[in-house]
Amino acid sequence: MTEQPLNDGPEAPRGCPVAHGGGADLTRLYGPEAAVDPIGIYGRLRKEHGPVAPVLLEGDVPAWLVLGYRENRRVLDNPRQFSRDSRIWRDWKEGRVESTSPLIQMVGWRPDCVSQDGEPHRRLRSAVTDNLQAVSGRGIRRHVTHFANKQIDAFAGAGTADLVSEYAEYLPMLVLTRVFGLAESEGRRLAESSAQVIKGGAEALAHNDRIMQILGELTERKRVEPGSDFTTGLLEHHADLDEDEIVNHLRLVLITAHTTTSNLLARVLQLVLTDEGRLSGLISGQLNISAVVEEVMWNTPPLAVLPGRFATADMELGGHRLQEGDLLVLGLTAGNIDPEIRPDVGVSVHGNQSHLAFSGGPHECPGQNIGQAIIETAVDVLLHRLPGLRLAVAPEELTATASTWESRLDRLPVQFAV
Repeated sequence: MTEQPLNDGPEAPRGCPVAHGGGADLTRLYGPEAAVDPIGIYGRLRKEHGPVAPVLLEGDVPAWLVLGYRENRRVLDNPRQFSRDSRIWRDWKEGRVESTSPLIQMVGWRPDCVSQDGEPHRRLRSAVTDNLQAVSGRGIRRHVTHFANKQIDAFAGAGTADLVSEYAEYLPMLVLTRVFGLAESEGRRLAESSAQVIKGGAEALAHNDRIMQILGELTERKRVEPGSDFTTGLLEHHADLDEDEIVNHLRLVLITAHTTTSNLLARVLQLVLTDEGRLSGLISGQLNISAVVEEVMWNTPPLAVLPGRFATADMELGGHRLQEGDLLVLGLTAGNIDPEIRPDVGVSVHGNQSHLAFSGGPHECPGQNIGQAIIETAVDVLLHRLPGLRLAVAPEELTATASTWESRLDRLPVQFAV
């Protein structure tokens, strides 16, 4: 485990996660070990600290990782105690986090609905939810079918493919270009930049700037040439969003929808292709893909850790003393496998939709139906286009690489009849 001694550097502020750790070392939620064994890290932290644990995020920024299912629910359901507004983040206010930190791309304040609570949140979220609902009825499955077939056409004659790099990694973004009113040619660049923003690192800021430039130009174009797309819907919504609010909501939906859906699609395909019973059940129509998606949502949710919440007052959570302005990050994967609610993760969760994968409370993901439509259609097209589809390696050879926020399948090599 890569760890950071607490006595290295200036004295920690009283009450923050670093100070609370006492003489122990804090675990980094990023870096080489976190990249290969996040589940092991969650288990060790739970054993050492209980349902809430002090950790270090990229740049050795202190935070609390919420591991317990019930504690996650408490945070998600109580915005008055745990705000999404990072302007109260003590480490930011006191100058210990630089504006160029990769963390700012994930937890910094923006003029969007996830950065605010109360009435400002409701006004901005209404523009997002109303327009997501509108575009979901405008041929999402038709768009997915078109781009899925186009992706498959590129490798169908080879008899082999990597379903991560040649299918799941770009398909959701191609669909989103159509939903947003963007040129299809922007899809690959936007997918790569979105992935880098989530991954973090030195390039995150530059990739975020690229996304903002493309979306700013899109907004200007749609003011002059409106259409039946998500961007035009935001421009014309009665919530009367200003320029910054429009571009930042485009960014929010683009990055979140693509990265989570591409990750989820890869994981669903992994589960299908490593279980012959599921594969044959889907092909024959005896198994519904939604049951497979549900299982993935519990065991490998597309966003493993959700950024961020901020304590609005001194309080207790999970046996730990939090101080006003502390940063919390929500362990969605850790909460879903919490032994307190799932003592045996091998027991079927079929029909149980109380997982944390879509977050919860006022900020629960508003685009669930669109994501589900993309997954269901993408899997259906793939299975019907590629006869004899099977995994080309042993299941245990499949690997994943994690960042602080997600764990992504590295590759999914397959074979099929030509």
